[in-house]
Amino acid sequence: MRLNPHFMRALVFVFLVPVMLVTEGYMAMADWRTASRESSGIGPDPMVERGAIVQVYGARAYNWRGYFGIHTWIATKPTNADQFTVYEIIGWRVRHGGGDALSISSRPADARWFGAEPEILADLRGAGVDAVIKKIDAVARAYPHRGTYTVWPGPNSNTFTAFVARNVPELKLDLPPTAIGKDYLPGSLAARAPSGTGWQVSLVGLLGVMVAADEGLEVNLLGLTFGLDFQNPALKLPLAGRIDLFPPKMSATP
Repeated sequence: MRLNPHFMRALVFVFLVPVMLVTEGYMAMADWRTASRESSGIGPDPMVERGAIVQVYGARAYNWRGYFGIHTWIATKPTNADQFTVYEIIGWRVRHGGGDALSISSRPADARWFGAEPEILADLRGAGVDAVIKKIDAVARAYPHRGTYTVWPGPNSNTFTAFVARNVPELKLDLPPTAIGKDYLPGSLAARAPSGTGWQVSLVGLLGVMVAADEGLEVNLLGLTFGLDFQNPALKLPLAGRIDLFPPKMSATP
């Protein structure tokens, strides 16, 4: 039997994650100044799509951290707006800036994250979305860890995205297992799952369990997610992310 290479990769590195993350300052960094932050072209053009839009994006984190997890952000565009507003948590703003990790900008919603291609994790359009956008703005500004950032186990950018999702259930956001920090619960041991379809308990993002219709069953061990999606059968593993148990078959070439 041939083992899935993503599964083997996860097994090899899973117990190295905490060590790698806490030694962040000692790792050699690539040149972030030349990494692309340009639009990837996967998002809608706000000058063409005039209706209200909410999207959640995720892309592999910068440099070596991208092997282990993703960076997520939320983009909103009210009806007839000419550009998106992007909400995200950026760690260096705490370490080297004015002490507020929350960034609210008009950068391209689908921009590459220092060279990493993003993917759309949620897309909300139609009636009522303008009201959801106002709700997102209020919740984002109320995020309780704007002055704190910790790569592992949180609070970090994924903690923020999960916090907004829990308070804006209209998003129905199922964050992938590579969103390290999503299980860090601000000021609580128990909360709704980010999708709003179940519940979770977590000890400062290091040990916990989630049971939800959308997320399935997830176990958090040292900030790493192991789980099983029952709705769309798949394994959830650190590093590898989501592995479909019944992937679509490739059609034969005529």
